[in-house]
Amino acid sequence: MRSEQEACIAIEKYADTVKRICMVYLKNCSDTEDIFQTVFLKYVLSSLVFENEEHEKAWFVRVTINACKDLIKSFFRSRVVSIDEYTGLFPDLTPSDTDVLENVLTLPGKYKEVLYLHYYENYTAPEIGRILGKNVNTVYSLLARARNMLREKLGGDGYE
Repeated sequence: MRSEQEACIAIEKYADTVKRICMVYLKNCSDTEDIFQTVFLKYVLSSLVFENEEHEKAWFVRVTINACKDLIKSFFRSRVVSIDEYTGLFPDLTPSDTDVLENVLTLPGKYKEVLYLHYYENYTAPEIGRILGKNVNTVYSLLARARNMLREKLGGDGYE
């Protein structure tokens, strides 16, 4: 079990990352808060020793994605429709950024997660492959397909 100081440092470092991943998957503030608490509780209760800061961040990303997927698959979630809208959740984004984000959120999960990790979290394809347990060439293919899908949704080459 980790100390309160370690937990505070981790929350300071990774809170934004965890919240953004949750919003990409869940599109709901209440569920995001629940998963946020779950992820950091798992961290506090974990005795895992991380090799470095990058290993720790990858652990947070993977645990957050898994927790979101578990919630999405849950009995309750599959029978409830959210009334929250995801527009306006990122007030610091410009309208074109919001347009891009809204379209990213409509992509199928495997494309959404690689785009998010690559463009919003600045992971390289090999790092994404390790985090998601996919071959690096698969990650490159998913990124290319996701970019093409996003380009079509946004109406052309204006969003490179």
